[in-house]
Amino acid sequence: MKYIIFTVLALLFLSCESKLDVTEEIERIPVDLNIVRFDKTFAAASVEELPTLKAQYPLFFPEQYADSIWVQRMQDTLQQQLHMEVAQRFPDNSVLEDDLTPLFQHIKYYFPQFEIPKVYTTTSDVDYRNKVIAVDSLLVIALDTYLGEAHPFYEGIQKYTVKNMKPSQIPVNVAEAYAQRYIAPPRDRSLLSLMVYYGKILYLKDLWLPEVSNAEKLGYTEAEYQWVKDNEIDMWRYFVENELLYSTDPKLPPRFINPAPFSKFYLEIDNESPGMTGRYLGWQIVASYMENNPASLQQLSILEAEEIFKKSKYKPKKN
Repeated sequence: MKYIIFTVLALLFLSCESKLDVTEEIERIPVDLNIVRFDKTFAAASVEELPTLKAQYPLFFPEQYADSIWVQRMQDTLQQQLHMEVAQRFPDNSVLEDDLTPLFQHIKYYFPQFEIPKVYTTTSDVDYRNKVIAVDSLLVIALDTYLGEAHPFYEGIQKYTVKNMKPSQIPVNVAEAYAQRYIAPPRDRSLLSLMVYYGKILYLKDLWLPEVSNAEKLGYTEAEYQWVKDNEIDMWRYFVENELLYSTDPKLPPRFINPAPFSKFYLEIDNESPGMTGRYLGWQIVASYMENNPASLQQLSILEAEEIFKKSKYKPKKN
């Protein structure tokens, strides 16, 4: 008995030591973070400075738009107020640096070929569908979509969307943008393929954002995350008994995958459930697969959903 206890303690010690070694190795990865506050530059520029601004930041001035568009934006009082609100919420780069530096270190550790992007901040007329854009070696963050869920500028936007329009979601959204670049898109439109695709993305978020709560990674409140944990068995049973996993019914993604105020089981529990419950279940399938199979992240990124599911040995957790 003493031998067994000693062995278990030794394994726990080695596991903790290994995690500490990985953490220290990640923290040593150099990150030269270059943040360009285009939002501040544009807000401070005069109409006379527009040609210089366009030459310096061509990324933000598509050729198909006439100068009159930009002049109007410069002189618009609502735009000026928007810039003021962003400047108050993000007076310096400290929030971005604290969030992006460890995130980029983690991505670089797991994907050594990752290049640290040049980061631009801007405003977007509160375009919450495009809060973060990652293209080549550039990362654009629309800071006016992260002013806080109670901000008056967000009146009229759905509550399930507004709850994630806060600074703490910046690293989560950036992580998702880069995870999508590493994860191969699903080859078919079955519910299982979509579940596993988003499950892979959440698995990468989990590795890259160890200090972020599971609820935040999903865009859930803590109560919503507790609900999916408590109801995992029932949700899975519903999917299996109704033969939804291999269905390509176009109505299924809006019910269980896409952002929504709640998932549509067509049961009394609907009003209690959060949206995107299929993503949560996909995350559990992928996590179970990685726990039970010696696969690298590179292999995981291209594996078909069917193979992952069959080899995952996934069983819903009992609480």
